[in-house]
Amino acid sequence: MSPECIAESAEFDSLPAGIPLFRPRFGLSSGHLQTIAGNYWPRPEFHLAAEAETVEVDAADGSRVLCHCHWQPAEARASRLTVVLVHGLEGSSGSRYIRGLTTLAWDKGMNVVRMNMRNCGGTEALTPTLYHSGRSADVGAVVEHFTRRFGLERVALAGYSMGGNMVLKLAGEWGARTPLAAVATVCPVIDLAPSSDALHEPWNRAYEFHFLRGLMQRVRKKAELFPSIYKLAGLGHVWSLREFDEKIVARYSGFTGADDYYYRAAAARVIDRVAVPTMVLLAKDDPFIRLLPETRRQIRLNPHIQLVESDHGGHCAFLSQGPNVHWAESAVIRFLEMSDVRGGSRD
Repeated sequence: MSPECIAESAEFDSLPAGIPLFRPRFGLSSGHLQTIAGNYWPRPEFHLAAEAETVEVDAADGSRVLCHCHWQPAEARASRLTVVLVHGLEGSSGSRYIRGLTTLAWDKGMNVVRMNMRNCGGTEALTPTLYHSGRSADVGAVVEHFTRRFGLERVALAGYSMGGNMVLKLAGEWGARTPLAAVATVCPVIDLAPSSDALHEPWNRAYEFHFLRGLMQRVRKKAELFPSIYKLAGLGHVWSLREFDEKIVARYSGFTGADDYYYRAAAARVIDRVAVPTMVLLAKDDPFIRLLPETRRQIRLNPHIQLVESDHGGHCAFLSQGPNVHWAESAVIRFLEMSDVRGGSRD
């Protein structure tokens, strides 16, 4: 097997059908270089029109999330695979990788729903709550909403980083429940605690500061919108993601502390119950995603999951040689397309 990319699972010893090996773009073999360049590498202009719709995800407090939807013609809509895309920490439905996935999926004849997590994409006023890695039920509510509305026969989930944890968590909670047909993730934060702590390592502090700056700005905006809920006086400086999760996420989201949050929100707890074709794509040089040995063992024991690990790729970047620069996006759509062919019919 080529050293550039190794696929590991209980069932497969090669890449999913039709997906070429990943070879990092010349000069970008470092995980840090891949991660940074991946945020700025130019892309074709995004030109697909979208229908915006807010979906209620929690009737108890009226929380809603904003989705941007791209529907195939009405006569074929229900029978086409619908892909729900979930972004990562401090991303949105407008994130570059989400738009890249959207274009590829649309060109393959799929319906696409670009989902914003709570508060993301400028939607802080749509919910009194915060977003966090454990809100898999929000993804489920979006799937159920559009399934009821359009009679969707098959729905696939694709998530990056934090969004990857959320869709894997939902897949574990749902098992073989219809209409869930397949799941694909890129650099999912399956083990939250070690990955959060890895962000605080000296060589990763720039990433941590970037995330914290956005998170704190968002919390301050929430305090302006919902002053009776968010009391930030006396909070002091927050120097790490773990401290943010301890002081803010846990406090306002019903967890006893950061460790309780990391345990209850992690897809690792339910990864053994995933029962649909699933791809977990990781890079061994990802600066801050960590996979614990027990979680790796559970993934390998699950015949429905294909673990694909590349030596290079950074965090959610996978900038490759050749014209197909954004390799991970193509790999995700190809995996979902082949899973759809194997598991159902295409009109």
